[in-house]
Amino acid sequence: MTTAHSASGTPVGPPPPFDAELAPVLRVMNEALPPDAFADLDKLKDSFAAAVEQPSPESFSRDGAYTIEERFVPGPEGAPDIALLICLPTRVEAPYPLIYHTHGGGMVIGDNKVGLPDTLELAEGVGAAVVSVEYRLAPGTRHPGPVEDCYAGLVWAVEHAEELGVDPARVIVGGASAGGGLAAALALLARDRGGPALVGQLLMCPMIDDRNDTPSSHQMAGLGVWDRASNEAGWTALLGDARGGPDVSPYAAPARATDLSGLPPAFIDVGSAETFRDEDVAYASRIWQAGGVAELHVWPGGFHGFDGIAPHTTLSRDARAARARWLSRLLTP
Repeated sequence: MTTAHSASGTPVGPPPPFDAELAPVLRVMNEALPPDAFADLDKLKDSFAAAVEQPSPESFSRDGAYTIEERFVPGPEGAPDIALLICLPTRVEAPYPLIYHTHGGGMVIGDNKVGLPDTLELAEGVGAAVVSVEYRLAPGTRHPGPVEDCYAGLVWAVEHAEELGVDPARVIVGGASAGGGLAAALALLARDRGGPALVGQLLMCPMIDDRNDTPSSHQMAGLGVWDRASNEAGWTALLGDARGGPDVSPYAAPARATDLSGLPPAFIDVGSAETFRDEDVAYASRIWQAGGVAELHVWPGGFHGFDGIAPHTTLSRDARAARARWLSRLLTP
């Protein structure tokens, strides 16, 4: 039964059900983090800072499998230096593949440690190094500051590949949520600027469309993690009054790109029960339509970020295994 329409007039039915294992986890989580939690950014940032314990860089070593160094490198012209967490394998021979990691947090919270444990788990399976970038956050820094920070760090890492023991011909950009959107934007920037020759883009539930008007954004309003109200707040923080208008750059919102040809192979995954479902599915379809390569997974009943929140569930294990298999195929000669 149709219950609503998006602004484009597309009929929107009731939301798809959450996965049976994930639903009770979500109920508990929503007590602390309701779906619209990001709509009040000041309150959210205060609670995030109070709740999140800051681990030391050394805590990411995975029992000695990685050396961890935080290094400050030049940012974009006229901007401050940026902090990179450089994680190099100790048990495989150089040169290693590199996963260049852009963290999530709706463009408004987080640092270069967010999401790093999961990325290192993936990287260890393929003997890859990880460089995780800390970019300036909105609304204090609006577009293009965050993505330019990420691009400057990527260029630095590739230019210093020999020093790091990294193979510059096997560099992947990757991230989740806002980090997935930034990774997609980096692939566009690298193509358009003649920058680093990337071999892949790992886009996990990526945040890529500021218009916030897909059927899934309406369907999941008030449900799950990061609903339509949170999404509007995050994009407004990044873009201000330009959000949703005609002049938004594809390097801010990759769904705005009119040309998706010539991009590195993409892995895109998303839950069926989350705001980003339709924009992510459309992005994969448009890569195929442009003659590109994309692997798409829509996890039935998954809410936003489910595999990080409930890694013990069957759906989460399947999602993580699919990413690992894609990386292995991509990097196997």
